[in-house]
Amino acid sequence: MQKDVRKFGISDKRGRKRTSTDPFLPSEGLKEPALCTSCKTAYHRNRWSRDPEAYRALELSSTINWITCPACQKADAGYPEGIVTLKGSYLWDHEEEIRNIVKNEVSKAYDRNPLQRVMKMTRREDALVIETTEEKLAEHLGRVVHRAHSGELKISWAGNPDICRVNWERST
Repeated sequence: MQKDVRKFGISDKRGRKRTSTDPFLPSEGLKEPALCTSCKTAYHRNRWSRDPEAYRALELSSTINWITCPACQKADAGYPEGIVTLKGSYLWDHEEEIRNIVKNEVSKAYDRNPLQRVMKMTRREDALVIETTEEKLAEHLGRVVHRAHSGELKISWAGNPDICRVNWERST
């Protein structure tokens, strides 16, 4: 039996085929340095960051490329790659605590990678629905809420391109 050794990411290094289907990531890469006009993040040395000092330093450069980052493009287009649905009477009894957990985890993820963001957090009927720009962030949020408050967690990856759908529910 052979293991699945598929590589993750967007690299086509050494003949690997592209494994990311994110239509907002340019296949040819970005010219550096680049600054997002919307969220003030910087793309430098093949990495997105939200360091205000680095942004100001790069902003003065004459070779700067002004762009809209993939996360801002997804938010503008209403294109979530992850959807987290939290349900149950337990959710509403502990809503503030659960929202704080989500807020803290999103903040940590944003510090690591500014392309991981929550696009919308809305209440729909008896559910709290969170739309994210990255599918891994949605999965992470579901797992964190489940770890902190138990309940029933279901994670599915479906669609073309993949959308991570996370459903968490706890009645009591």
